[in-house]
Amino acid sequence: MFLFDKPTIGDVVLRNRIAVSPMCEYSAEEGVPNDWHFVHLGSRAVGGAGLVFTEATAVSAEGRISPGDTGLWNDAQQQAWTRIAGFVAAQGAMPGIQLAHAGRKGSTQVPWRGGKALPSGEGAWTPLAPSAIPFDVDYPMPRALDADGIAKVVADFRASARRARESGFRVIEIHAAHGYLLHEFLSPLANHRDDMYSGSLANRARLLREVIAAVREVWPAPKPLFVRVSATDWAPGGWDIDECVELARWLKDDGVDVIDCSSGGTVPHAKVPTAPGYQVPFAARIRREAGIATAAVGLITQAQQAQEILARGDADLIVMARELLRDPYFPRRAARELDAEIEPPVQYQRAW
Repeated sequence: MFLFDKPTIGDVVLRNRIAVSPMCEYSAEEGVPNDWHFVHLGSRAVGGAGLVFTEATAVSAEGRISPGDTGLWNDAQQQAWTRIAGFVAAQGAMPGIQLAHAGRKGSTQVPWRGGKALPSGEGAWTPLAPSAIPFDVDYPMPRALDADGIAKVVADFRASARRARESGFRVIEIHAAHGYLLHEFLSPLANHRDDMYSGSLANRARLLREVIAAVREVWPAPKPLFVRVSATDWAPGGWDIDECVELARWLKDDGVDVIDCSSGGTVPHAKVPTAPGYQVPFAARIRREAGIATAAVGLITQAQQAQEILARGDADLIVMARELLRDPYFPRRAARELDAEIEPPVQYQRAW
């Protein structure tokens, strides 16, 4: 594989194998994306990425991490996203949206205000979780979901997926990583229930698979469906790569096209051995053992590094975050380094 191949995923052809990772901007009002999001996502599309994901976009008001999160549960949000998705597509990139529910990590301040529990006078809400266990001492106490609450979560993902289709998005990613709700159900460290959603791996994966089935009702194949996972909790007794491989096999059968392989987030203070490409082995193992396409993410910052990951067959896509914050035009720079080319916008052609 080559970084500037044009891979086909479902009914989508990407102009290259570089994807903009979902990156929360914490800058929305009432869940509505604004000019900041238009410029942030639009500039990465102009910059040459093949796939541009929105930030984690909540499927309900209580599914937000903070009051600054984007959402897709009402008409005003849908209208704003339609404008953004249309612009991204017009630049030759595929617009993707990550649908998410924050779970017990919700009702918190934006990071530059500390990121801890939101004060009651600032619109705090009661977060939801598999079990009434707070993420950390400075986080709010969540309410354990009952059967009706679980049914609402599934319905909310279905409704947001329908709105995503109507907004012009071409790829959906379900967020089941980083210690948010769907990952909380997967991890024994956060899931202490005693019902059909706990205990065995099959039970802990039940909610995620119900969400996927509901999304596929309104987002049918061959529309591309990704799932972001944390391949390990990096903590004893937690979710690990062995269980994640088995989950990926099931998700392939459920109609998922790509597993986006991240890690961590379930518990605070986990010992994460960060280094360039430190999560790539997870993508490689899931791709090899589960027989499903994967995306690699995590401290991938150089064109040659990205190319080597693909050449080894460790992943099918390279998902980038911080490097694309530093340089929205990284794909164009990488193309020059690897003797490839990305067609520039007509407005910029005189510079090429």
